[in-house]
Amino acid sequence: MVKRRGHKLITHILLIVIVLITAFPVLFALITSTLSFKDAFVFPPIMIPGGHFISNAVEAWNRVNMGRLFLNSLFISIVVAVVKITLSLMAAFAFTHFKFVGRNLLFPMSMITQMLPLPVRIIPTFELMNLFHWINTYYALTVPFFASTTGILLFRQFFLTIPRDLSDAARVDGVKPMRYFFQVIVPISRTNISALFVIEFIFMWSQYLWPLVVINSANMRVIQIGLKMLLASEQIAPEWNIIMAGTIIAMLFPLLVLIIFRKSFSQGIAMQTDK
Repeated sequence: MVKRRGHKLITHILLIVIVLITAFPVLFALITSTLSFKDAFVFPPIMIPGGHFISNAVEAWNRVNMGRLFLNSLFISIVVAVVKITLSLMAAFAFTHFKFVGRNLLFPMSMITQMLPLPVRIIPTFELMNLFHWINTYYALTVPFFASTTGILLFRQFFLTIPRDLSDAARVDGVKPMRYFFQVIVPISRTNISALFVIEFIFMWSQYLWPLVVINSANMRVIQIGLKMLLASEQIAPEWNIIMAGTIIAMLFPLLVLIIFRKSFSQGIAMQTDK
């Protein structure tokens, strides 16, 4: 019993240390955002919060028109997450509930796209957006991200665990496939839907490279470009207190989404891990 308690205590101490190491950059950014410009350059760093967060946050907000950047990032993140989930649900439903020519070939081919990240596809994708005259539009910021191999795989693996008798019973009762999809499949997939929404929302909120390439208008910029603009200010030295205040503000929406869907997100990830 004593040995078991000792092992549990060591485990808890290690977990606490890992959490502190992981959370330290965020904690450091939060403390720096409360300091004055002079205090932000003191070495060793000051690890006691100051009283300048509001003034730093207001300065960061006004300097890069952060309200507009927030609206752009929020719109893009929600649209991409919703469309991705919708298309992934339908594709996974087709792969698991219908027999069609090429089904066993199409799914592995879709998985191959995971080997081609955006930096590899950025030039041909940019040329395609230019061909469609979508440069500097919301279409260019959203449409290239609509397809989601991760979402298809997530929902396909979940749909395979649904007893086949359920769909057979629905077919015997005269339930059409799409009615079965919306009234049965979608409701029982809400945990996975919430988990994928969190993942895709944060993924889109963090986009920097693609918006930087495809957008050249100040009104179309996203929050990550705004943070870069804070770093590249005309000051002789980077105003780390202002930059960190902007960073903390930029973290609020992803944090809010994670808090709202935390239970469903944890359950969805746990379900996939158990399979």
